[in-house]
Amino acid sequence: MKALLQRLRRIWPYFSPSRMGFIVSAVCTVIVAATEPMVPSLMQHLLDAGFKQGAAGIPLWQVPVAIIGLFAVRGAAGYVGQYTLAWVAYRGTQAMREALFRRLMDAHPQLYATHSTSTLTNIVAHEVQSGALQLSTSGLTLLRDLLTLAALLGYLLWMNWQLTLFVAVLFPAVAFVMRTLSRRLHRLTLQGQQATDELAYTVEENVQAWRVVRMHGAQQHQTARFLSMSEDMRHIAMKSVAAAATMTPLTQVLSAIALSAVIVTALWQSGQDGQTVGGFVGFVMAMLMLVAPIKRLSEVAVPITRGLASLERGMTMIDEAPVERDGPFDPGRALGDITFEHVTVTYGEQNTPALQDIDLHIPAGQVVALVGPSGAGKTTLINLLARFVEPTAGTICIDNTPLADWRVTALRQQFALVSQDVVLFNDSVAANVALGQTVDRVRVEAALRAANLHDFAAALPDGIDTRIGHNGQRLSGGQRQRLAIARAIYKDAPILILDEATSALDSESERLVQSALERLMVGRTAIVIAHRLSTIERANRVVVLEGGRIVEQGTQAELLAQGGLFARLHALQFQT
Repeated sequence: MKALLQRLRRIWPYFSPSRMGFIVSAVCTVIVAATEPMVPSLMQHLLDAGFKQGAAGIPLWQVPVAIIGLFAVRGAAGYVGQYTLAWVAYRGTQAMREALFRRLMDAHPQLYATHSTSTLTNIVAHEVQSGALQLSTSGLTLLRDLLTLAALLGYLLWMNWQLTLFVAVLFPAVAFVMRTLSRRLHRLTLQGQQATDELAYTVEENVQAWRVVRMHGAQQHQTARFLSMSEDMRHIAMKSVAAAATMTPLTQVLSAIALSAVIVTALWQSGQDGQTVGGFVGFVMAMLMLVAPIKRLSEVAVPITRGLASLERGMTMIDEAPVERDGPFDPGRALGDITFEHVTVTYGEQNTPALQDIDLHIPAGQVVALVGPSGAGKTTLINLLARFVEPTAGTICIDNTPLADWRVTALRQQFALVSQDVVLFNDSVAANVALGQTVDRVRVEAALRAANLHDFAAALPDGIDTRIGHNGQRLSGGQRQRLAIARAIYKDAPILILDEATSALDSESERLVQSALERLMVGRTAIVIAHRLSTIERANRVVVLEGGRIVEQGTQAELLAQGGLFARLHALQFQT
């Protein structure tokens, strides 16, 4: 019980603002429970008085009035109690879901490296709401049935305390059964959640990579993976069902034993002290009415366990997910001077180096191209600037201020990024261009024009207000790339990062966009990651990386004259 209270205390802050709903629901539940003994009491009165001869009988019209009135009160109280508790549950769910989403927005990038997209989506979108509803519904059942048991036991004690002792023996046995099986259910629930996450991740992988799967004829292999995980999930689910299903028959057998003893003893007592038929029927009826709440109490452990486990997954993410470290520095708009001093980055338990002892100075306003074979460390170097990756050693400064001293939001405002992996949102063209900023329609159209996309956007059904679908699925590859470039133009940041920004464009569009980017680079620091060396002809300096180290740097002419790695890469791309 202590452990349960501690777990409930952990989630209470999200539901406490709606505590008045709890109070109203509790009052209504008390009313429902308090009226429960009135049913056998009414039957006792009818049997002892209503069926007698002559004037001793009661008027017939009072019988339906009493029954209908009793159940009307119970029904109204039950409705209000259930509605208010659902209101509390949804309010608490909304608060917790908001906290979860905010944590996703400010969590350290490590969270996304250790959790799959499907797992995070499942926690935020499904588990929190499912857990809150299960917990609130089962909590209402628990409170109502406990109060009902108390009311019925009070009525039974008042009628015949000797017979009630047989009923009291039932509770320790039921409590033992519930406690034992609840522990097993909690363990199985956690295993089921993990199995669900793994299954969802497999589906997510195959949905995203369906072209590759079909191109390589891997459908059968992937189906076998899915079926294996699905079978594991089924086994866990059946174990959980078996544990939950065991509670009901055990509780019913215990109830039957107590009921049998009560009936035999009551029949024996009726022959000794002349107990009335109404008293006997009222007692047995109240005794039978105990079976339903006891049965529900034996089953309530299942949804409570599952609900708490689901909510605790959300709480764990809120409490334990690492948060990005923030600094106080916020200069507004930076000049764009960038310095790397002995920067090293290693990954994993093996400390595999991605960058080694990088020393690099990029003066404000200079265009620098990063060149090198795949795996050389170009993308890692870029991710360091936005603090998506933290250096293992060394210091990175912008305008002579270490990145660790910057406010994270202020730091990232200094960058506009166009990656070869374009990410768009299922929103309007204008909202995608002005992402994170107020939509200025004049600026949006200017950015689209500079990115050679204005005519296309203007021809859409709703112009720049047209929604572009999931990740821009209504756009071609070149159009998606140009929309991302328009977004960078709109942001007007002092530092531009271009990761193969023109890779998906045809020759004509590339020429127009390249000229727009060149105009945009004037007065700004620009870092260009390039595999196609034709895109970096106007770079002030070329930095060549290999194996995580800077092996060459200089102008294109200087590097070609040296005959090193850059010259070899250039020869491979331009050989005839």
